[in-house]
Amino acid sequence: MLKVTTEEGVRVLTLARPDRLNALEPGLLRGLRKALREAAREEGVRAVLLTGEGRAFSAGQDLEAVPADRDYLRVLDDYIPVIEALFALEKPTVAAVNGVAAGAGMSLALACDLRVMAEGAFFSPAFVRVGLVPDAGMSYFLPRLVGLARALDWCYRSPRIGPEEALTAGLVSAVFPQEGFFASALAFAKELGRGPTRAYALTKRALWRNLEADLADALAYEAESQAAAGATEDHAEGLRAFLEKRPPGFRGR
Repeated sequence: MLKVTTEEGVRVLTLARPDRLNALEPGLLRGLRKALREAAREEGVRAVLLTGEGRAFSAGQDLEAVPADRDYLRVLDDYIPVIEALFALEKPTVAAVNGVAAGAGMSLALACDLRVMAEGAFFSPAFVRVGLVPDAGMSYFLPRLVGLARALDWCYRSPRIGPEEALTAGLVSAVFPQEGFFASALAFAKELGRGPTRAYALTKRALWRNLEADLADALAYEAESQAAAGATEDHAEGLRAFLEKRPPGFRGR
């Protein structure tokens, strides 16, 4: 089950199978895919916060939902559109990791733009523990976020990656106390939602694209992106606010 609410422009998507540590199965993944598409379309949604109900973010794939023939191509058919939708969303996405984020649950968090973490939470790649390889985008995102050497180490050993290590590695942006964690994570997402979301989208696209570009190509793409950002209402508002010495009132346009 997926719970969908909206708080001051932040679309909150809560994985709600607490009795199964929010383990992922086809119905939940299809609901998440639908909710992400709706968030992308709705102008009033300025940011997305993904979290879990209870004591877990997500323990990963529900192994009881794996087909008897272990057809993982079919299993991943439900994951691929979700990861692609998260990555393509042109609004800030934040994973609020309230507890364990393991296996494909960790992959979901990696596909978000930013991650925040509760003091008692931890990540674990987990795949190797059942003789599998990282999937749902982990092999793409993890080395880009923390470096190849650390990604290999984590995927081979599958340790518990706690808040201090995750923060040091740059995997998370902030660690908040367990008590009041959701409120802190929501405030973090609301702050992003008040920003120039068109500029965020262009920034995200440029940073990921230019990871594999040469300098001349990257400079040209930056120029194109800046021209697009310069034509937005938010840029005009930002200039006015700067000259008038007041906080800007961005509208995501």
